[in-house]
Amino acid sequence: MEIWQRRKTLGDCVILILLLILCLTVNGSLSSDDVSCDDLQEGQYKCDDPEIDPVTQAAVGCVKKDRTVSVPCRPAPGVKCDGIEYNGTTVAKGLRRTVPCRYTNGYSYTTSLLLSIFLGMFGLDRMYLGYPALGLLKFCTMGLLFVGQFLDVILIATQVVGPADGSDYVLDYYGPILKKNPLNNETYYMPQEDYHL
Repeated sequence: MEIWQRRKTLGDCVILILLLILCLTVNGSLSSDDVSCDDLQEGQYKCDDPEIDPVTQAAVGCVKKDRTVSVPCRPAPGVKCDGIEYNGTTVAKGLRRTVPCRYTNGYSYTTSLLLSIFLGMFGLDRMYLGYPALGLLKFCTMGLLFVGQFLDVILIATQVVGPADGSDYVLDYYGPILKKNPLNNETYYMPQEDYHL
């Protein structure tokens, strides 16, 4: 009986040693030396802000179709990828991510708002934004008897009406941009406890 327990204890030790060797081998093969910089997870890199065009106040190279721009990223300090350990200030070669951007085509928000306030009864605001039919209608009816002018001032001020080509207004990059949050299947509505129907 004593021999059986010695063998069992010896067998357990051998199994533990084999498991330890296996874990060290797996740990070594999954080290960050073998990770490509393109495969880094969010939080393991920081991307630069996009380059801003001083005239249009939009990101340089913004793609109209999906409104994204590619920016260079740098791995976080101490992260190894492609066999190089980075210090957080060096941009990794080929490490780029796409970030959302505003596509502008030269239509100024300030200009369109001022046109709507002062010359909206003649339809110049709608002509400027690329809506010639509505501009002509407003011109012929004195801004739809000034009611259309008033509505257009509100719609342009709240950025509901934009340029006809689908681009965004030229606004300061860090300026007062209105972002619309649509309701869809991923939107969660949290009911208030004190609200009862």
